[in-house]
Amino acid sequence: MAFQFTWPRELNRLQSEMDQLFGRDGGSISRSQAYPAINLLEDDDNLYVESEIPGMELDHFELFVNDENQLTIQGERKQPNGGTTTRHREERSFGRFSRMISLPALVDGDATTAEYVAGVLTITLPKRPEAKPRRIQVAAG
Repeated sequence: MAFQFTWPRELNRLQSEMDQLFGRDGGSISRSQAYPAINLLEDDDNLYVESEIPGMELDHFELFVNDENQLTIQGERKQPNGGTTTRHREERSFGRFSRMISLPALVDGDATTAEYVAGVLTITLPKRPEAKPRRIQVAAG
């Protein structure tokens, strides 16, 4: 019968469980620290930012694009008035939030639009003409 040393495996398992407990994900920012989570997409003409922020009212959002080409999403998720209810578990976060991201292309902040449907905020940021790809004609030498 061979001796199996499992101590390192158990330490790795313990480390993994501690990371989950404290919201760490291999050194990256956890979802609880980066709220709301954001997807950033791009095509030739626009940047698109998608964010799941359920339970919000339209007048609780504020969106800004500044001169440094950064998008800020901020707002407040208000806690429903529970009256005299007893809360046994509370995993949804409430309160003010603010998230700023640098954009990978120059955008036209004045032409930016936003839509909030079924708890998903979608922001369309048109690229400035100088940020769009241009076809270059190759001349024969």
